Amino acid sequence: MEIRLQKFLAEAGIASRRKSEELIKQGLISVNDITVTQLGTKINSNTDIVKYKEKIIKLNVNYIYLMLNKPDGYVTTVKDQFDRPTILDIIQDVEERIYPIGRLDYDTEGLILLTNDGDLTYKLTHPKHNIDKTYIAKVVGIPSEKNLQNFRDGLLLDDNFKTSKAKIKILEHDKKYSYLEITIHEGKNRQVRRMCEAIGHKVVYLKRTAVGDLFIGNLKKGFYRSLTKKEISYLKNL
Repeated sequence: MEIRLQKFLAEAGIASRRKSEELIKQGLISVNDITVTQLGTKINSNTDIVKYKEKIIKLNVNYIYLMLNKPDGYVTTVKDQFDRPTILDIIQDVEERIYPIGRLDYDTEGLILLTNDGDLTYKLTHPKHNIDKTYIAKVVGIPSEKNLQNFRDGLLLDDNFKTSKAKIKILEHDKKYSYLEITIHEGKNRQVRRMCEAIGHKVVYLKRTAVGDLFIGNLKKGFYRSLTKKEISYLKNL
């Protein structure tokens, strides 16, 4: 079967399709013992021998789809340059090589998906798909209606990035703190925290509760489960 090299690597669980493209450009992939650096190169997955760091790569036959309730204090990468714990340290009983779909900040809790399905990862992380991500944020103070509306309309952040329209509402508050439900579809670094700070309210706790129509429900912090067939089908049909 003829297939693009980066798609083959993604389907084999080496990395997402974007990351696989980087590996190719870095000269880390060979086909039939010839280093390939040209994106778009097609291979025959049945006959060609593909290697990554001199190790033969084969297509997965067993796709894994997991939902994890990430605790804070973990990074959402396969490895961390500062030797901080990663979410893969939590996954104990999966032999297949999996990786996170998207990211959550080190100090943010909540829902993150992991898989070895490169095509699905590419689809869910591509900006054009605009998949909603919902958070619960505890912030200092009580946002005014004007600030809430500014948040909904889009904010210019400190790096001149203009956020898209978002959803925000106050769930409850006391004299010192407010609990907000926030929905965005972008995924810039620390975006929810930066958006809240842009309207004058520092985040002291943040948890992602949903990706699209997938909700974390009663999944305990630090635990994970396999997605149901219905949930997998939903993601693939987004």
